[in-house]
This record gives sequence, C-alpha cells and structure tokens, in this order.
Amino acid sequence: MTKDTARRPGGLLRQRDFRHLWAADVLSQLGTRVSHLALPLLAAETLRASAFEVAAIQTTQTAAFLVLGLLVGAWCDRLRALPVLVVADLVRAAAFCSIPLAAAFGLLTLTQVYLAVLVAGIFSVFFEVAHQTYLPRLVAAPDLVEANAKLRGNHAVAATAAPTVAGLCFQFFGAPATVLVNAAGYLWSALWLRGIRHREPQPPRPENRHLGREIAEGLRLVFGHPLLRAFGLHGATFVLFQSMQTALGVLFLLREIHLSPTAIGLLSSLGLTGALAAALVARRIATHLGQDRTVLLAGLTLGVLFLGFPLTTPGYGLLWWAAGAFGSAFSLIVLTVSMTSRQQAVCPPELLGRMNATMLFLVWGAIPLGSLLGGVLGETIGLRGTLWVSATGALLSTLWLICSPLRKAAR
Repeated sequence: MTKDTARRPGGLLRQRDFRHLWAADVLSQLGTRVSHLALPLLAAETLRASAFEVAAIQTTQTAAFLVLGLLVGAWCDRLRALPVLVVADLVRAAAFCSIPLAAAFGLLTLTQVYLAVLVAGIFSVFFEVAHQTYLPRLVAAPDLVEANAKLRGNHAVAATAAPTVAGLCFQFFGAPATVLVNAAGYLWSALWLRGIRHREPQPPRPENRHLGREIAEGLRLVFGHPLLRAFGLHGATFVLFQSMQTALGVLFLLREIHLSPTAIGLLSSLGLTGALAAALVARRIATHLGQDRTVLLAGLTLGVLFLGFPLTTPGYGLLWWAAGAFGSAFSLIVLTVSMTSRQQAVCPPELLGRMNATMLFLVWGAIPLGSLLGGVLGETIGLRGTLWVSATGALLSTLWLICSPLRKAAR
C-alpha cells in the first residue's frame, strides 16, 4: 500500500487485507468493551461481590501481562503473527462462553468468573503483542498513522456503543447472557482474520537463539531510547492509576451515585463519544502539530481531565463524570495514535515484537497492580477517596513526558 493510495477516498480501507483486519477488530473491540461493564455488574449485582472482589476481576484478567508479557514478545518475533491472532481469538471466545454456560446450570461462582477471565487474559497477551507486531508487516511505514487511527476508531466506536449495549442487555437478559456478546466478538474477529490473503514472511531464524538474551534486547531498546523510555514509563504510571478508576468506577456509580445499570451504560456512552470524535481527527491533529507535540499536549490534557471523576455527585454533578469521560477519552485516543505510530517508526523491524511486548509489559502489567491497589483502597478509604488517588496519580504521570525530549517540540 503506497502513500498515494492511502489518500484516495476510503484510504487504507480500499486495501482488502487491511479491510479484513479492520473488520475483525470492530466487534472484537465491542465485545471486549461490553465485558468491561458486564463483568463488574455480574459480580456486584448477581454474585454480591465486595469492592475488592470486583476489582480482582480486572486484576485476574490482566495479571498475565506481568508474568508472560516479555516472553510472548520474544516468541512473536520468531513466529508469523496472523495464526497467533486467530488462535487467541478462538480460545478467548471459548473462555467467555463458559460463564453463561455455568450460569445456565446454576453453577456460576466468582471462582468460575476468575478462571474464565484468567484464561482470556493469558491469550490476550498473545493477541495484543501479535496485533501490534502484525500491523507494520501488513501496512507500509508511511501509512502507519492512518492505520492506527482507523483501528483506534474501532476502539472509539466500541467504547461509545458498548456501555449502552451492556446496560440494556443486562437489564433485559441478565449479566451472564451479556457476556456472550464478548464471546461472539472474538469469534467474529477470528473469522475475518482467517480471510486475510497477505502472505506474512517467516521471521528470520538467527543462529544461537537464546530466549533470555532476546528479551534483554527488547528491554535495552525501550529503556535505552529516550522517547520509548518516556512513553513506557508514562504509560505504566498513568495506567496504574487509571486502572483504579476502571476497576471501581461502575461500583461508584452504582452504590454512591445510585444509578441503574442502564443509566450507567448511557452515561458511559455519552462520555466515550469523545473517543469517536478523536478517531476522526487524530491524524489531522498529528499532521498539524507534529507527532511529538501531539503526544505531549494530549498527555497533559488527559491528566487534567481525570480530575472530573472524583468530583461527580448526583444530579447535575453527573456532568463532571460526563466531561471527564468525554475529554479523557478524546485525549487518550489522540495520544495513543501518535504514540503508537512513533514507536513503530523508530523500532527496527526485527525487534517489533519485543518492543511491543516490553511496552505492553509496562503498561498492561500495571493494570493488575492498580486494580489490586484500588480494591484495597476502596475497602479502606472509600470509593470516592480512591478516585481522588487515581486522578492525582494520572495527572502526575505527565511528568515523564514533560521531562523527555518531547518538551523541545512544544517550543
């Protein structure tokens, strides 16, 4: 795919294989986002879980990034990425199907939920690393910003639609049935990925391969490169505190603001229209400001807007939550498009898997730690107090970007 082709109406969506990758991503993202709301509601409403037990769902689902993230990156540099994506989707679909199946026989417990999300989390490590590794193998380097923007557009659409879909499904069909949307999304993704015709080359097999040495090369690349180091440390710090809000936000709206599941879904969808808006303009913002300046300004805005969540109160005070969700979602998509494209551009092709895995290890690996910490704080200082800790930490995470070479781009 050439740069000129990408500029035609439809851009990269005119390319059949990228269109399949994009279509695979649509419902997969929707299903994943539905489960973000459905699983906490399932635990809180159906299984009467405590704040710590609700937060532990997210901890269980993302803990595999801490244990396997770096190993998977080295493996993905040795393998074709597309088959890894298909297998990961199929296994995750089966794992989430087990939840409504257990519920149908009256056997559903929190242990069952934890086991399902643990299995799904393990294969999510493979999927996320392979997905970011595969994109530069499918799309030419000049088209990476557009490709990432279009895929982030799927995130935005899913983030906007999923809360309403999840809230309505929960209201009319119950949480176990709602989880089936997630399973269906992964199955849909696997079918579209199987239709890609692009013949991905087998990665080179260097002599005297050593897994530990290959992992170390990825770590040295990220921590030795000033931009990659700033991106990784900012991502890890921000996500550590963001995961507190993600783990307990639904519970806060349910128990302290006294909203119904449908109202929570509608409020979340209203806020996340910011992600959809950002996906439409992220490439233009990056082109106008430059990728480095865009990363810095979007990161600063993101940190400030997180302060809206703990300010939320019933009635008109819900506007704080809506504004925080809209603005932070907009900023996060703009930030991620430019940051991901910049990472892929500066990384040597043979190290893409290990670079992506190291980044995911830092960023996604912070999620279980933040969820666990959020659960502990939620039980000790309360849900609102935990949201204040989350917002303060998210704001302070921007110091990694301010103290990086990005600061020169803002002059």
